[in-house]
Amino acid sequence: MSREKLLAISARRFAKGGFEATSMRDIAGEAGMLAGSMYYHFPSKNELIAAVYEAGVTEIGTAVDAAVARTRSPWTRLEAACVAHLESLLADRAHAAVMTADLSRLDPRLRRRLVVMRDGYERRFVELAAALPLPAAIDRTLWRLQLLGALNWTPTWYRPGGKRPAAIAKALVAALR
Repeated sequence: MSREKLLAISARRFAKGGFEATSMRDIAGEAGMLAGSMYYHFPSKNELIAAVYEAGVTEIGTAVDAAVARTRSPWTRLEAACVAHLESLLADRAHAAVMTADLSRLDPRLRRRLVVMRDGYERRFVELAAALPLPAAIDRTLWRLQLLGALNWTPTWYRPGGKRPAAIAKALVAALR
């Protein structure tokens, strides 16, 4: 069983049942392996959760970086980042659920570790918001958090066959502009 396959199964199980309710045994069962074999790949459930989270952050970060690199103006860079962010979230609903989950009930050390990863990813949006020609009275931190909150909430209501993710992201940026 490859590490990538275990991460995909884990993301799906965490998305379906939550971190707390999903056991290493559950994941091993779906993977067709003994629970003890999971520890060969991941020494603990917290390490597994962190690996799933990191894979999601890396995937979405790569997509956003590539999208932003193709644009120049501040607003088109932000729009490209939002489109890539939302398309990535909606393409892999399991990773989206893991990346947008409430981390408050996790072990404090694990929570800090995941928050560091999340904050590293979100620095992209800090820089993008800093480059925008917003009125001086706008609190850029709150503006950015509002934007990311709206984007990250989309997987809870989005239905395939409806508006395309790119159209949703562009409409959100236009509304905040």
